[in-house]
Amino acid sequence: MESAHAIAATRFALGRRPGDPVPADPAAWLDSQLAPGLPAPTLPEGVPPTLPGIFAAAAEDNESVRAGMGRANQQRIVRGEAEAFIAHAIVTPNGFRERLVAFWANHFTVARGKAPYTVGHFVREAIRPHILGRFDDMLVAATRHPAMLAYLDNQGSVGPGSPAGQRSRRGLNENLAREILELHTLTPAAGYTQADVTAFAKVLTGWSFAPGREPFGFIFRPAAHEPGTKTVMGRVWPESQEGGLQLLAWLGRHEATHRHIATKLVRHFVADDPPPEAVEAIFAVLRETEGDLGAASRALVRLPQAWSMPLAKLRAPYDYVIAVLRALEAPPEAAERAFGTLQFLGQPLWNARAPNGWPDVASEWAAPESMIRRVEWASGVSARGAGRDAAEVAEAVLGPLCRPETLR
Repeated sequence: MESAHAIAATRFALGRRPGDPVPADPAAWLDSQLAPGLPAPTLPEGVPPTLPGIFAAAAEDNESVRAGMGRANQQRIVRGEAEAFIAHAIVTPNGFRERLVAFWANHFTVARGKAPYTVGHFVREAIRPHILGRFDDMLVAATRHPAMLAYLDNQGSVGPGSPAGQRSRRGLNENLAREILELHTLTPAAGYTQADVTAFAKVLTGWSFAPGREPFGFIFRPAAHEPGTKTVMGRVWPESQEGGLQLLAWLGRHEATHRHIATKLVRHFVADDPPPEAVEAIFAVLRETEGDLGAASRALVRLPQAWSMPLAKLRAPYDYVIAVLRALEAPPEAAERAFGTLQFLGQPLWNARAPNGWPDVASEWAAPESMIRRVEWASGVSARGAGRDAAEVAEAVLGPLCRPETLR
């Protein structure tokens, strides 16, 4: 195996399984993983695939709680969704595609602590279908999903001048508007103000969801929407739901947004300190294609720095655990144990501590306690893998990237 094959599997994908075929052209192999119609995780029996089913199961649990019982359905949904996601990552031949899904799910962080039983559906329906489409389409899908509306408290945001605001004590909530501007799109470098945040929050009033009736998902509540036009970033946006859709589309295609996500993509796949020329290359693709994420993903594969720079990224716990289990050719059933391992290593799946998601630089993961826990887990895994020849596994997984000192 040549170094380019190992780089493709390590830098872009989820790590090799020893039995994986070695592609003749690593870049073309990565491109092939961006084709439409490739398999997605299969949900286990008992986990509803649709929002109506999920909300119905949650409603049954609410009745159980009132009767003094636990939330068995919600727990089953959360674990089932998470373990299906991990199991698919362990065995999929399309590791690059799955890395992109995980990257964008982290960009649009939704934590199961506040949106427990809908976060898996959020990843399946708001993120996965859009990873190779236009960024503004993903932005709209993520913003309108019940998981995001609940996580950032927009479902109860009421315009002070709306009919609902006039007759109730509920008021404006700025969380969703602030995080879209700060984390999902422009970043503060674009120069927006607190007044823009407040106006944007008014644009998003009425954006909510209905868990107990049709359509069992996003709904627009006109009575809670702040009437009149709003000015955000020097532009006037119409009232009603259309104003929010227009503003999100504009933010998703903004050059500041393209530069932000170009920087994040290069940091994730190339280096903690993103090479400026690599960022400029991805930014140019996004600008010229109006945010085509498929084009940006293919351009990532063709960055010279991706093949010439050292593989110095420290894997976050999720990427590390998946790579180890793939190296040991673990079966999908290993996902059940891996779910707990991620908690132990400090990166519980879909449960980041803040809306900015999990960090993507080594300094955030290399604390002594974190590294000791990795060593403890790796020791236990290697004990269960007794009988395998370590040098053979290293050659099959890392090839020439594994230095002689490491092999000794």
